[in-house]
Amino acid sequence: MIIIEPHIHMYSRTTDDYVAMYKAGIRACVEPSFWMGTNRRYAGTFFDYFQLILEFEAVRARRFGIDHYAAVSLNPKETEDRVLTDEVLDGLATYLDHSRCVALGEIGFNLITPNEEYAFVRQLRMGIERKMPIIIHLPHTQKPAGIKRIAEILKAEGALVDRVVIDHNTEETIRQSLDTGCYSGMTVYPISKLDPERVSEIIRQYGVGRMIVDGSADWGVSDPLSLVKTVAHMRSRGHSEATIQTLVYDNPMAFYAHSPNWKPALDIVPLDPREFQR
Repeated sequence: MIIIEPHIHMYSRTTDDYVAMYKAGIRACVEPSFWMGTNRRYAGTFFDYFQLILEFEAVRARRFGIDHYAAVSLNPKETEDRVLTDEVLDGLATYLDHSRCVALGEIGFNLITPNEEYAFVRQLRMGIERKMPIIIHLPHTQKPAGIKRIAEILKAEGALVDRVVIDHNTEETIRQSLDTGCYSGMTVYPISKLDPERVSEIIRQYGVGRMIVDGSADWGVSDPLSLVKTVAHMRSRGHSEATIQTLVYDNPMAFYAHSPNWKPALDIVPLDPREFQR
């Protein structure tokens, strides 16, 4: 089974992870912009990072047989400095228009502050204007309050719901997320967020329509093979192959198809490492 990893932070992963992902059936991935572990102080450091995930990371992934795309944005965790926010967003268009950019994101909330909302709305409008897929980050705490405010903003701004995924849902938000009409994302981590069993039960209860599952795999305790393990678990729990394929291939393909840049090559042959280390 070919798997699309729709949300993974490969900047924080090793080449061994790419090798393991390819062997397990992952053939394409999307890397949204994220917090790098410390707050950046200058707009230029954001722009260098955007260029890295749009260009070098795509080259690195291709060496191992995976077609890598990116989403760019100012992550909600770094929006408290309003002056810096405006400087970064004033320069964001160049990266949103890059040929390897297939979405705007992650945007949304971290602590649900006024400055976060300011950056969220301004970027949301940029995505709507470009008719781009948009990846929205639910806060890690206060999730019910976060999804409520996100739903209100999406409605007020007239966002096209088939071009929006609200990610990092759990059992306490999935119903509200689905009610927006947007795609609903679920993140699988070894300890925090969801595990394969919880994903399996959510799919059994709510169905697979507009559901997306991802591994995220950032600096914390995470696993770039989360989707592979979720597939195996769902098979063991009796989910049909059609349901599983819809979850890990059809739905992410349909979501990112709203970007004209999304043309994943699923038959890339990995290179001999001796060829690209010269």
